[in-house]
Amino acid sequence: PQPLLLEFAPGPGILTQSLLDAGFRVVALESNSDFLTDLQSLESSLDGQLKVIHGDFFRMDPMAKGALKPPAVSSEKLFETLGVAAVPWRADVPLKVFGIVPQELERNRLWRLLFAMYECSSIYRYGRVELNLFISEKEYTVLTAKPGKSKIYQALTVLAQLGYEIELLHKEPWSSFATNLKNGGLAIPKAGRLPNDHFCLVRLTPQQNLFTGGLKPSNASTFIFMVKQSFAKPKSKLTDRLNSWSLDNSDTLLKALEIPRNASMCNLYPEDYKRLFEALQNSDLFAETFFHDEVLASTRTMN
Repeated sequence: PQPLLLEFAPGPGILTQSLLDAGFRVVALESNSDFLTDLQSLESSLDGQLKVIHGDFFRMDPMAKGALKPPAVSSEKLFETLGVAAVPWRADVPLKVFGIVPQELERNRLWRLLFAMYECSSIYRYGRVELNLFISEKEYTVLTAKPGKSKIYQALTVLAQLGYEIELLHKEPWSSFATNLKNGGLAIPKAGRLPNDHFCLVRLTPQQNLFTGGLKPSNASTFIFMVKQSFAKPKSKLTDRLNSWSLDNSDTLLKALEIPRNASMCNLYPEDYKRLFEALQNSDLFAETFFHDEVLASTRTMN
């Protein structure tokens, strides 16, 4: 059978056509009714290779209760339509997703996907869904930053590198994309510190071994919160951070972790954060309730 691909925001369908030509069975999720008509006529000209759904990938499973009105979408209904069943986390990728992340609120959209993945909610209830996303070079630079680059290396970096295998598939200059019609200039946000001259096609495959050790979907929001809190002052020392969490056995903990005493938060590798969290889980003084209220508050604002 033809491999199945979920494409979001196909717009005029230029990339959709390439995907169809490449032999994929495509389910297209389009929120803009202006594009729906053309996509639907393309759908009816094909023999079931394309299915068009009115919906917005970034309004999947909203918090609101009650019946969903398009373009809001329920992942459960969507996966039923796709005929994709849930598989265990360690199984193969059950579905590949393809699309262009809108430039406005790009960072928020990446955070929401990351939250869903760590909590195995929404599309990640079905297993390790692979994302193939066009994102700005600015965000790609953050996702792949190395420790010590204090401006670029962030909480998002740590969580993305732990959570996903990140592969750059293609880099396309912005000039190939839409221009700002008034003056012919490019309609892209200029970035001060970070390069942003390209659109990057990036493959994000959830790590098969993410939930080994003490990290579980049930405590993942505590872990996310710990990492975010650590980057509130990226140059602060790990020992100070541990003391601020009122741990008086931080020396023993650091020895066990083999992390130098004077390490700054922005110098820790993503794996160090995971090991730190797992060690804290095992420490008697680190009660789950320790972060509890703050975690809930910050998770709500993220969603």
